[in-house]
Amino acid sequence: MLRGRIRRGREAYVADDDPLDAAQERRVRAVLALGGVPQADLPDGVQQVRLRLLERAASGQEAPRDVSAWAAVVASNLAMDWHRAKRRQERLGERLAALRPAEAPSEEENSVLSLAVARGLDGLPDAQRQVVVLRFYADLPVRTVAEQLGVPEGTVKSRLHAAVRALRARLHEDEVV
Repeated sequence: MLRGRIRRGREAYVADDDPLDAAQERRVRAVLALGGVPQADLPDGVQQVRLRLLERAASGQEAPRDVSAWAAVVASNLAMDWHRAKRRQERLGERLAALRPAEAPSEEENSVLSLAVARGLDGLPDAQRQVVVLRFYADLPVRTVAEQLGVPEGTVKSRLHAAVRALRARLHEDEVV
């Protein structure tokens, strides 16, 4: 439950009230749309702003002096986050496209390769498997992997190097590549 009230103009709201009035919601939608967020994603953006305002109140933080301005800034940040995520997806798509051979392998070849990689991952020590999955499957930068695991970046790099070397040897040994 909310601990107190958040000021909205001259009135306040309690837990049952919507933290954004109609004018503030329109402003948030406009900021998101002008920030390049597609129409289909606008309702989610508005809900994110509401959620952040409610979380702020629930954590006991003081209410923003001007909820409308605060909501607009949050909406602007959400729009930037949307663009960053879109660019990440595009870069990932480009990286994956660059890895594809000119001739697409058959489903059978893909299945054999997928099984061989899965077996190879199963054969790795837990620490090596963890960094491979976080780095290459979750597409996290080495620095983020190191921070999340609480180890130095050099440790992550050495584990990745050893894991890739072991996987490569395993795939050659199984004559998959």
